[in-house]
Amino acid sequence: MHRPSLFSSLHLGRYELAHRVVMAPLTRMRADAGNVPNALAPEYYGQRASSGGLIIAEATQVTPHGQGYPSTPGIHSDEQVRGWKKVTDAVHAKGGLIFLQLWHVGRASHASFQPNGVLPVAPSAIAITDQMSLTPEWTQVPYETPRALELDEIPEIVENYRQAARNAMAAGFDGVELHGANGYLLEQFLHDRSNKRTDIYGGSIENRARLLLDVTKAVVEIWGSDRVGVRLSPFGTYNDVGDSDPIGLYSHVLSRLNELDIAYVSLIEARPGAGMEIDAPQAVDQLRPFWPKTLILAGGFTRQSAEETIRSGRADAVAFGRQFIANPDLPLRLKLGAPLNSHDRSTFYGGGAAGYVDYPELEAAHAAE
Repeated sequence: MHRPSLFSSLHLGRYELAHRVVMAPLTRMRADAGNVPNALAPEYYGQRASSGGLIIAEATQVTPHGQGYPSTPGIHSDEQVRGWKKVTDAVHAKGGLIFLQLWHVGRASHASFQPNGVLPVAPSAIAITDQMSLTPEWTQVPYETPRALELDEIPEIVENYRQAARNAMAAGFDGVELHGANGYLLEQFLHDRSNKRTDIYGGSIENRARLLLDVTKAVVEIWGSDRVGVRLSPFGTYNDVGDSDPIGLYSHVLSRLNELDIAYVSLIEARPGAGMEIDAPQAVDQLRPFWPKTLILAGGFTRQSAEETIRSGRADAVAFGRQFIANPDLPLRLKLGAPLNSHDRSTFYGGGAAGYVDYPELEAAHAAE
């Protein structure tokens, strides 16, 4: 029986990928004023594009109220759409595909980011206590206690995502991914540690999953199910979340997403140092039966572990993060078994060209040697 490899083609929704090395969404905090992708963004993404390869662009807020970090891009203004169009053009010029990750941070924000200085919103008025927030000036401050969304405000949240999906289409993206992971708004509603509501969006698993599913349906209305993905982190604890029954919760979520026939699900696996330092099993081992369609895994993979994961059928593709930051030609390097550039963590967030567009490609690296 033929088993696929990391460099086998893959059917993902309406697209055919040439390989299974996916660029994960990577927050870099380099947007210009107005949260517009900066002038280097087309070069950055274009460098990392490959023919038939998939890039998931960085988390991008769907509303000004959804921002929680300095200099993160949005997709809620015409200027932002124009900025992203330059990025998608650069990726398409290399024959690549690019989806946009749609994001609302919920309580993982600070009043200094919010229009008119209001409090951030959340499912419940519970503050993040295990880490600090950043202000637009990059100052660390404690997280504030957010304001619980009123029931009649939730349709506006859904509409924010729907309009962002329209804007992403206008910007030339090939699809969108919903950020339902890492303790941001959609996951805040999912997890019973952060969601203490008593209305139709709280309490039971079915109710806590309602917002994610409502948003998914809204985005599918714009894009069609075959150009929509969802990212989840079942055992994640980042941003002070967690659930008392993660397998029960996520088996329900995946079963419902399966009914919606979306293009893929991306699961972030628990690993030390990623806000998931708990004695957790690998999510895919228990949850794969509930998601028979295209599955992307992320979580500190190497070439060897990614290849083993694909060949075993545990996943259909693997998303790489830090390796893609440091290696713009990562798919080629992995295919050739070539050495990888080391990443410089000090340049991950903020700044300019250094650590963003100046990592050498393979030919340049060989020439330097």
